[in-house]
Amino acid sequence: MEKIKKNDLTTSNQPLSSIEMGRDDVNLICTYGKISIWFGRKVPDLVIGKILIAISNVDPAAIHEYEIVCDFEKITEYESFGFILVSYAKVEGGYRATFHIPFTSKKALLHLTELICNELKVKDLNLDLYWTGDDSDIIRLFDVLRKIDKWKIKSISYKEESQLQSFEKDID
Repeated sequence: MEKIKKNDLTTSNQPLSSIEMGRDDVNLICTYGKISIWFGRKVPDLVIGKILIAISNVDPAAIHEYEIVCDFEKITEYESFGFILVSYAKVEGGYRATFHIPFTSKKALLHLTELICNELKVKDLNLDLYWTGDDSDIIRLFDVLRKIDKWKIKSISYKEESQLQSFEKDID
């Protein structure tokens, strides 16, 4: 695959559809509304923290939805981490609790990093984040993340002309 340079992101007149970036142990796909991250088991804790902090700096409104089955008392503990309880329901084995982890809270990000590190002791991890990022935010995020050793753009997809025309018709 040919190398993609940073200025390739800013010189195209077409809006971005998605950018895939990362390194051998991390893969991050940015689209409007969502960031999907794959963490390999050998990714260093420091890299995980740098990625989450970079996302929070570019879009503090980003969130991760975290679901767990736990004892009722544990729900309060997760809230003390800065997690925001969205819903809970009694299920077999305890309570299914759904939390939003806000990227505005450094304390919540610290605990999210800890959860990720613990999960990676067992297996690779896929993580979905929701954000309000657009082309300029995606470029800003890459600009910050490219400082991580061996970080690169893996692929860029642009919106096709037919998608743009149908989108413009929907607005009218």
